[in-house]
Amino acid sequence: MNPHADRRNRLVATLQDREFAGAFITNLVNVRYLTGFTGSNGALWIAADGSGVFLTDGRYKDQAAVEVEGVEHEITREPVRQAATRMTAGRWAVETHTMSVDAHAALAKGAPGASLVSLQRRVEQLREVKDDTEIEALRRACDVSTRALDGLIAGPLVGRSEREIARDLENRMFDEGAEAIGFDTILASGPNSAIPHHSPTNRVVETGDLLKIDFGARVDGYHADCTRTFTIGKAADWQREIYAAVQTAQAAGLDDLTEGRPLSDPWQSVTKVLDDAGWLESFTTGLGHGVGLEIHEDPFIGARALGRIQSRTVVTMEPGIYLPGRGGVRIEDTVVVTSGAPEVLTTMTKDLLELA
Repeated sequence: MNPHADRRNRLVATLQDREFAGAFITNLVNVRYLTGFTGSNGALWIAADGSGVFLTDGRYKDQAAVEVEGVEHEITREPVRQAATRMTAGRWAVETHTMSVDAHAALAKGAPGASLVSLQRRVEQLREVKDDTEIEALRRACDVSTRALDGLIAGPLVGRSEREIARDLENRMFDEGAEAIGFDTILASGPNSAIPHHSPTNRVVETGDLLKIDFGARVDGYHADCTRTFTIGKAADWQREIYAAVQTAQAAGLDDLTEGRPLSDPWQSVTKVLDDAGWLESFTTGLGHGVGLEIHEDPFIGARALGRIQSRTVVTMEPGIYLPGRGGVRIEDTVVVTSGAPEVLTTMTKDLLELA
């Protein structure tokens, strides 16, 4: 079956379980997930009987004809009004977490017999568990990313600016087959590596630096997310110490990414390792998040995370230690949860490499 049709069927099952007459999907990421549409203006009206209408404007008529299968197409400049005309009496679910107040009001006015209720992020919940098509796209995105980094670190880095190296890495991802950069590359050297989300500057990489690179390619709409940290030249004792602590903590977190475990378990394991090593106060960021059509999506892993880890969820595991004014280390992988050990998609070595 077409993966988009299967996803719509799973949404329809939810609508039927909750006794909704249907739903109106306006979040573009969710529209893409359910239809395959990659343009910038589209919506999906879907009824509990499985019938559906994809709505877009004339700019995307031909594109939609190629990308969107299995539902009726309607070309309109007023998708909210057109969707409202199709809403019969009953409870209709809408994405209240992203829909504007004006759009909600227009929908209510155009469909006075319908009762509008929240879909309660149901599509985002469906997106947490990836199908084969999604996992394969994520594998390719991670492969493109790590091959690009392998190529980058094979050459000299000393004397080049953070900004120059970051652009070089991004160009290599395109050369390897990326359709886009997944997010703004974080490339931080020396004391800048202690800044978790540092933007590359004109600082020149020097011998003795820690070099932290957080990067990822996008392939078929799906994002890779990977971080590796290196030393430039021979590592100092303090650099080896914090690197070893992060490496051990990350391994502990990965061990907990197993189907059925509480989402909070990896946090407990990672923070225990860092606490025992004396570095917990220097871990100041989140630990992990879902990855897919968005670089940050459900589920999020943390001390107060609710629920259990589901098989075929794709998440990151990214502990770090950040020492202001000195440097920082983060190690991050994108992984697929299974019933056993997770499948690590970012397969580049995590041994501490001393680069030239």
